[in-house]
Amino acid sequence: MNRQAQAVLLLLLGGAVLKASLTDVYLRYVKEGLWPFLVAAGALLVVAGVMTLWYDLRRRGREHEHEQHGDDDGHGHHEPRVGWLLLLPVLGLLLVSPPALGSYAVGQSGTALVGEDSGGYPPLPAGDPVPITLLDYAGRAIFDQGVSLVDRRVQLTGFVAPGPDGEPILARMILSCCAADGRPIKLGMSGDRPSGLPPDTWVQVVGRYSTQLGKDPVSDVDIPYLHVESWRRVEPPKQPYE
Repeated sequence: MNRQAQAVLLLLLGGAVLKASLTDVYLRYVKEGLWPFLVAAGALLVVAGVMTLWYDLRRRGREHEHEQHGDDDGHGHHEPRVGWLLLLPVLGLLLVSPPALGSYAVGQSGTALVGEDSGGYPPLPAGDPVPITLLDYAGRAIFDQGVSLVDRRVQLTGFVAPGPDGEPILARMILSCCAADGRPIKLGMSGDRPSGLPPDTWVQVVGRYSTQLGKDPVSDVDIPYLHVESWRRVEPPKQPYE
């Protein structure tokens, strides 16, 4: 690949990173706290692309002057054009925004709630229902045996995914750093659970702790249940991951 192709590749890649970073799209790939690093990386790629292009144009200008003074050796310098094919995936990233991890990833990965949790759980904050994350509910239900959930109504937001028995489950992905290490939190639902919804539909459910447990078919670990009292469809949140 010649220097012009390298420069264009750097410019497009940097532009794609900046485009994602300056909108909410980057939240589909990394945690919110990594935003400054993405902006810096995108800016550096753009600067590198501009400098590479400027250097190549200067070099070609000097070569043209040598040719005019009869210094040309008569042999052109041709680079393999197949290198330009590397631009295709970068253009795809720039023009197409893949969705956040969803129900397909849930079906391929075991629940992130594994191991022993030795920490205690404080009482839930005031409110009826009290909004909590799926991870918080699942941890309290499994590791605290629901002690802090009894007699409380909770409000959870997640997307619908197919369960092992064909019934819908409530899920949400959690990240340590980026989408590459995303793992799902899965909750079974009883009671007035959502029905007739396609996978990846986001819902907000209100319910109470249930002693019922299921098994994750991928990792064979326990999945807690929520007894749903009511639910409604909602728009996908700005931050799809917990």
